[in-house]
Amino acid sequence: MKVKELKDTIDLMTSSNYEDRFKAEYYQLNIRYNKLCAMCEKWDKGELDFTPTCPRGMYTVQMGLMATSLALLEERAELEKIEL
Repeated sequence: MKVKELKDTIDLMTSSNYEDRFKAEYYQLNIRYNKLCAMCEKWDKGELDFTPTCPRGMYTVQMGLMATSLALLEERAELEKIEL
């Protein structure tokens, strides 16, 4: 399954199957993480078309926490034999 946007996770997210919901959680977090990283890269290059209200450091912390969560989900998937 190719997941590129949050809307691509709807069926997984609403499934009665635990593994599907787990995959949806992982894919959604991955999409949000990548978009936040892309935004911060533009910010660092002075290419944003808006001015963020939060300090840049706050986004750095958030990205770190998101990366940690992704790593934990990947480890759980491996242990639970869930193919992402």
